[in-house]
Amino acid sequence: MAVKQISVFLENKPGFLADVAKVLAQNGIDMRAFSLAETNDFGIARIIVDDVYKTTTVLKDAGYINSVIDILAVAMDDVPGGLSKVLTVLADAQVNVDYMYAFLGGKTGGAYMVFKVADQDKAIAALYKYRIRMVDQEELGEL
Repeated sequence: MAVKQISVFLENKPGFLADVAKVLAQNGIDMRAFSLAETNDFGIARIIVDDVYKTTTVLKDAGYINSVIDILAVAMDDVPGGLSKVLTVLADAQVNVDYMYAFLGGKTGGAYMVFKVADQDKAIAALYKYRIRMVDQEELGEL
């Protein structure tokens, strides 16, 4: 039930992020979710896209260092407490959340949260147990 996330390593200088977005746009790559973490010297753009292979190839050809990891994407109720419910399930299962970010589902308008967790198998089991719906790569590509 994992989703592929691409991390792109960037210098923290004006225009670098715009250049990445331009490369993706010029190649018809549709981003489903985007997050940026930064320090004084560099940034990491984390993106979920409709076509992982094409995106990594385009980024590599443009000279950007990138990597792909598995993360979890969870569909949530877009109401107060929706996130609290999911985080409580993970906490009760003793699953540490390394980082997370949210996005809305374009055509469906649903709320989604991306989680990078320390123990993915344990997280999946806990989410299944409490009937929290996880989203796969194919479904994300259709949002």
